[in-house]
Amino acid sequence: MDAAKADLLQGTLDLLILKTLDTLGSMHGYGIAQRIQQISREVFRVNQGSLYPALHRLEQQGWIASDWRDSENNRRAKYYRLTATGRKHLAAEERNWERVAAAVARILQTA
Repeated sequence: MDAAKADLLQGTLDLLILKTLDTLGSMHGYGIAQRIQQISREVFRVNQGSLYPALHRLEQQGWIASDWRDSENNRRAKYYRLTATGRKHLAAEERNWERVAAAVARILQTA
């Protein structure tokens, strides 16, 4: 994540990765980073130093799985996909994020 653009709360990158895979299906790491950047309108720029440790951590948790394939430009790339366990975790995290975002919005409106 580019600190000049935005700092993410702990675990938010994981949530964005899981949501991207849930929405678009299997993707390679570069594609995931590009999609997050695109959808956030360049607010979030995920660098390799943040992305690949997060992907590894998510895979260790069993929330994503991976396999090697040829990419659209005929290079070998590791493709990641959401697992059933990851889908359940994502649903719980989305509910929590909505709760936290609503609480922050209430504080900003009344403070």
